[in-house]
Order: sequence, then C-alpha cells, then structure tokens
Amino acid sequence: MQQGRLRGGKMWLRVLLMFLLCESLEAQENSFTINSIHMVILPKQEVKNGENLTLQCVVDISTTARIKPQHWLLFYKDDMLFHNVSTTKNTESFPILQARIYNAGTYKCTVVLNNKEKTTSPYQVLVRGVPTPRVTVDKKEAVEGGIVTVTCSVQEERPPIHFKIEKVGVYTQTVKQRRVKNSQNQNFVTMEFPVEDKDSVIAFVCEASILSGTHVETSESITSDIVTVRESFSFPKFHITPKGKITEGDELHIKCTIQVAHPSQEYPEIIIQRDKEIVAHNRGSNEADYSVMALVEHSGNYKCKVETSRISKVNSIVVYITELFSKPVLESTSLRLDRGESLNLWCSIPGSPPADFTIQKGNLTVSQGQNLTIVASEEDSGSYTCTAGIGRVVKKSNMVNITVCEMLSKPRIFHDPIFEVIKGQTIEISCQSINGTTPISYRLLKASSNLEHKYMNSNRPAVFKDKPTKDAEYQCIADNCHSHVEMVSEILQVKVIAPVDEVKLSLLSEVVESGKIIELRCSVNEASGPITFRFYREGESTPFYQTILNDTTALGLIEEASKEQEGQYYCMAFNRATPAKNAPQSSRLAIRVFFAAWKKGLIAVFVIGAIIAILILGARCYVLKKGKAKQMPVEMCRPGAPLLNSNNEKASDSNPEATKHYGYSDDAGNHDLKPVNDNKEPLTQDVEYTELEIISPEPQRDLEPKGVETVYSEIRKPDPGFVENRYSRTEGSLDGT
Repeated sequence: MQQGRLRGGKMWLRVLLMFLLCESLEAQENSFTINSIHMVILPKQEVKNGENLTLQCVVDISTTARIKPQHWLLFYKDDMLFHNVSTTKNTESFPILQARIYNAGTYKCTVVLNNKEKTTSPYQVLVRGVPTPRVTVDKKEAVEGGIVTVTCSVQEERPPIHFKIEKVGVYTQTVKQRRVKNSQNQNFVTMEFPVEDKDSVIAFVCEASILSGTHVETSESITSDIVTVRESFSFPKFHITPKGKITEGDELHIKCTIQVAHPSQEYPEIIIQRDKEIVAHNRGSNEADYSVMALVEHSGNYKCKVETSRISKVNSIVVYITELFSKPVLESTSLRLDRGESLNLWCSIPGSPPADFTIQKGNLTVSQGQNLTIVASEEDSGSYTCTAGIGRVVKKSNMVNITVCEMLSKPRIFHDPIFEVIKGQTIEISCQSINGTTPISYRLLKASSNLEHKYMNSNRPAVFKDKPTKDAEYQCIADNCHSHVEMVSEILQVKVIAPVDEVKLSLLSEVVESGKIIELRCSVNEASGPITFRFYREGESTPFYQTILNDTTALGLIEEASKEQEGQYYCMAFNRATPAKNAPQSSRLAIRVFFAAWKKGLIAVFVIGAIIAILILGARCYVLKKGKAKQMPVEMCRPGAPLLNSNNEKASDSNPEATKHYGYSDDAGNHDLKPVNDNKEPLTQDVEYTELEIISPEPQRDLEPKGVETVYSEIRKPDPGFVENRYSRTEGSLDGT
C-alpha cells in the first residue's frame, strides 16, 4: 500500500512540474516571495480513536502581480506524499474522518511557486485507543473432547494487530487457557480451543493491541457468548464386592462403570489399575470387571481411567485385604555344603496354624512335608521354596539357594610345548582342575608372586598370558566353594630364549705388525646359547671363521698378518631365537698391516746394495768405454823402430824389455795393444788414466829441438782380494828420444 502511495505521489509530482513549467513564463514577468508556511491540526495533535481530524496548510505569499499567483500545496505523512492541490488560496485543508491508529504519524506540507518552495516543520499526530474488537464462537453448546472455534476482529483498523484470546470458566472466573497471535495481513484471527472434561460453562475474552509509533495501544476486552459444555460420558464409579471386610480366600470383584451421553457415540476405553499395573480394561462397553481370589498382595490403590483421544477421567479407591495367615518361611542349616554333608530344610508359618506344606526344588516337589533332610550331592544344588495352604489360600515362601560343593582335583598347569619361548613374546599358561564344583577361582603365581586372578564357570582350563623376559617358574592355585583348603599345582618351569641383541666387534689394535696374530673379538649384549658367530671380511660372502659357543663373546684369529689381509671386517651372531637371515651385524672395523723394523732394515740394505751395484756397474762401463776410445789413438801415433829414428843403430839398441814393459807383443808384425793385466781382471774394474807432459834433458839439445813427451799413466782401483796394480807407460816423441 505504501508503494502504491509512492507511485501516486510521483505521478502528482510530474503533473505539478508540467503545470509549473507552463506558468513559469507568465510568472517571470512578476516578482514574488514566500513569506511563511505552517500547518494547523484541528482539533489538536492528539485525538481519540474515531474522532474527526483536519489538517490545514497556511501559506503567506507576497507578489507584484495584480492577482494572487497560482501555487501548489503538497501534504506529506511520514515523508510520503498523500495529497496535493493547486490553488491561489492562502489556506488549504485535508479532513480525516474518524481517525484511526494508522492515521497517527508525522505530517508536514510544502508550497511550490515557480522555482521556489518552502516546507513546514514536522507535526506529530497521535491517535489514542483501539476500537473494541468483535468476538464470535462457532457454537454455543459443545461436547467434552470437542473443539470451539473463536474469531476476534478489529474491523476499523489496519494490520498488523496483536490479538489475545482467553478461555475462562463462567462460574469460576478462572482462565483455563490463553493463546496469542499476530495478524500481519488481516484485521482478524481465528483460533481453535479444545473442550476439556472439567469445562462446564465457558466463554472467550478477546483483546487487541496495535503499535502506534513507539507506543502500544490496547483495546478494551470483549467477552464472547457463553458456551455450554455437555459430558460425553459420566465420571467413572467403583463397585466392590464383598462389601465391608475382605479376608484372604474371599472372591474379590471390582467393577468400574460409566454413562455415555449418546448411545450412538463410540465408547471410550475403561482401564482398571492396581498401583501402576493394569489388571483389567474394556473398550466396547460402559464397564470393566476385575475378579480374583483375595490375597494380601491384592491390597492396594485401584484406579479407574476412562479415556478418549482428548478426554481422560480418573477415579480411585483403596482396597485392604485381611491376611488369613502369614507367608511361610523356608530355612536351612547352611547354604553351602560339602559333598556328603547333611542338607536340612524346614518350612514354617508364624503362629504355627495347621496347614499343608510342600517343599520344591525349582518346579519339582522334593517333599510333601514341612521338613527335608538328605545327604547332599552336587546334583542337590539349586533353589528351594516351600508352599503352605489353608483352605483355598496357598502361599509361597521365600527362595533358598543351596550350593553343594565337590572338592577340586589337583590343578594341572601347562603351556604349549611346541614352540620355544622367546624373550618378549606372549606365552599362554593354562590351569585346569578337571573335577570340582564350579565356579572355580584360579590364581597364577610367578616366582611366588600373584600374577593374575580368574573365575571359571566350567571345568575348562583357565588361560593366563604373560611375557617373560627370563627363565621363570609358574604355579597356579585353585579354589571353589568346598571347605577344603586351596589346591596347588606343580611348578612349571619355562625356559626363555633371549634373541641376539646388539653385536659388537672390537680389536686390540687396528694397526697390526705383519706376521703377528690378528685377534677379532665379537660380542653380544644378551643372547641365549648356543650362539653362532661368523667373521667376515667385507666383499667376501663366505666367513673366514665361524664358531658356536654358549658364551656371549667369540674370538676370530688370523694367524699371520700380511698386507693382503688389510681391509674392513665385521661379524654377525645368531641363535635359535634369531634366524640367520635376520642375524644382526656389527659395525665395520678397518685393519692395517705394517712391516717389522728388522724387515724394513733388511729391505733397506737390499735396496741400497742394489743401488750401489748399479752405480758401480755404470761407472765401470763408462771407464771402459772411455779407455778404449783413448788407447786407439796412442797406439797409432807410436812409430816403428826403423821409422822413428834416422839413426838405425839407436833403434836397434832399444831394450826389448822396455817394449814389454809398455805392453807390446813380441810379434814385430802385430801392433795391436794388448791388456797388461796378467791376472785377467774383470772389465768392470775401475781404471783411471793420467796424461803427463815430460820435457827432454838438456844433452840432446844439439841433435834436435826440445820436444815434449806425453806419458799416460793407468791407475786401477783396488779390488777386494787383489793387490793394487798400477801401470805406467811413457811414449816418446816423434823424434825417437
């Protein structure tokens, strides 16, 4: 509705602007001014609901024109244009007949003249009170369990409206039910109220509330027509026989009846309860019956409930039944007996009136009398009761639970011997007494300390679990209800195999002298024997040493160390608890082999001797080569006897021994130089040659000019085992001197 007003206001503004545009040319010729504008609200700004209200917009305009100019007056409520008028008057009015709360709000008006406008200040209009609502009911007579539809409306007002409707008892003036509802789109509400069993004459009161600004206006309450409630069925009644005192053995008869308003109406359900137990019920009649032979336990509070889907009526009564005789009591000398002991049961009634007694074990009668005495066996265990009867009244006693115990056989303790027990793994130890009454209590001892406790309801073995870390002794103790002391088993010894833990390899020294023994020590922190130790050199798949010991340490020996045995070494160990394929290995150790000092000296001597021999051989070869090179020129330069001297006689006088001294052969025709060493020394003997210059003596000065003699001296170095030989040779000059 507000959107419609907004669209209408925009339309009027367009028309107004067009009109002003048409008159603007004419108005431009005259001068005008808007002096003031205000609003007058009659009779006042706060009125009662239903009173008439007038809004007046008063404007004062000055102009130079001969007539008053045409101007627009616009009326606004809550900033929404709701009325406008084009006029030449100073005052324009807008009447509101029978003002309602929806007329309350903030009003103002605006004058528009040419391109000038002025607006009043806002004026608050309040409307007090809400018209009295109208309330109607759809029926004036209702039946219990039915529905009454109530309609409440405020026709003069607009939603949203808040309604409150109450159901009240006309005679008691008490509010039985209250319901509220907001109507957002309508000025009325419709509600349904159920008619209950305690409603007699009822009416409905309606009240309306509307929010006006920040205030809530509430109407007066209006009451509907009276609605008379008719019963659908009457209040239930009890009929009990016999009347008066009721004694055990009497026939107790309890009846609950009702009256239905219309025979054609469906009957409600009738229920009879003793305390919370339903003892009788009926749905297709106006009564329900409960009949029983009276006993003390039939005493109590009885209720009769009559119910439909919406209505429930309840009546109650207390029934007391006199006891004919007390409940029998069954007793026993003992509740727990050993096999072979005497079982005694007897049944009695306080006051000892004459009665018929029977004793039962479960549903089986074991005695027709008041007492029972038998030699107890295990089959006699069970629950016993007795009954006592006087006339038609039979009562059952309390229950007595008898346990007959057979002594336990000596428990047997055992475990599965197929698998060896490995440290840390779970072992199952069984304890069993083949004979004896259950339940049986078993206690497992480990090294005389309680390990675990179990109860067995059969003679099957009790299985205990443990994780031994070392060899252990187990024993179990069995006990049951028998008076005999506890039964103790034999001692079970369990051998625990410890797997190999952390293999280590150690050496006395990682550097070993060649020829010495290398001693590798392989050890484990913990393991059960026998333990297999294997020693390896890295890179080799076959161990160089293996041994089986019951000790945690093994020695691997290498008899004579050599350079070829240097490298990385490790060991591994395993036993029955550690498979060879999963055997742990030690870390790697490096072994270095060095030569002994005397071997190093011997090698040094050999090396030095070889070096010296090589040097000597090289020097000898060098000397021999050089000697041969020099001997050939000397020999060729020496002249024969006839050639060297022009005086033949001098040549013939030369001493042949001298010739031999210089190493020449007696063969005159052979001029080759021959070795002078008669001992035939090896060629490698060192030889030194010395070249000398000799000046001729003075007496020969007259024959020839002075010459120079060259002398070659051959010096041989001494050889061990021989005497040094030194040879000298002097060669004359070409003149024969």
